[in-house]
Amino acid sequence: MIDLYTASTPNGHKVSIGLEELGLPYMVYSINLSEREQKKSEFLKINPNGRIPAIVDLENDNFSVFESGAILIYLAEKAGKLFPTDPKKRSEVMQWLMFQMGGLGPMQGQAHVFIHYAAEKIPFAIKRYKDETSRLYQVLEDRLKDHEYLAGEYSIADIATWPWVRVHEWAEISIEHMPNLQRWLDVIAQRPAVIKGVNVPKKMAFENEKSKEELESMGKKII
Repeated sequence: MIDLYTASTPNGHKVSIGLEELGLPYMVYSINLSEREQKKSEFLKINPNGRIPAIVDLENDNFSVFESGAILIYLAEKAGKLFPTDPKKRSEVMQWLMFQMGGLGPMQGQAHVFIHYAAEKIPFAIKRYKDETSRLYQVLEDRLKDHEYLAGEYSIADIATWPWVRVHEWAEISIEHMPNLQRWLDVIAQRPAVIKGVNVPKKMAFENEKSKEELESMGKKII
């Protein structure tokens, strides 16, 4: 059993989709970001960086893992799926996973911040992050001209990238001129595991969610 600490964000959806695709059983802890639950001492015992998502592998001595890319690698290796063992193929997956982690996620995330959340509209910052996100989308578009998925076969690289491209409109970026990216986006959106994973957690209370009291008590057993 995996305990998943998450919220309804692109980074959170990476791991819930990954768990569904890998067929690993998990329990959800819904973290309320607006109440800054991710900064509470109980959660910091799991992820010292105070960000979601994070997991605890109850089958592996309550081993905790943070950073969404690191979590996907850990889970894929645990399940033996979606992360090739062949060195070259494995490297391709890793390259595209790092492309998302180091490029697309941070740039698009900053675009979201300056477009929607900054107290002051800063045109330079908005243009800077929108332009860079658009450039990275074009890299994906070019890659997908000759590849069905980012690393050839469907992998954790696609799982990491899809939740961000899915919300391209929130970054005020159109992909109408990117047919290959649209095709990839639509194909992945139809996968049953993706449909399930992108709805974890629901915005309202849901059946599998653990209580706040259980969350607070977890700090005693994590380490």
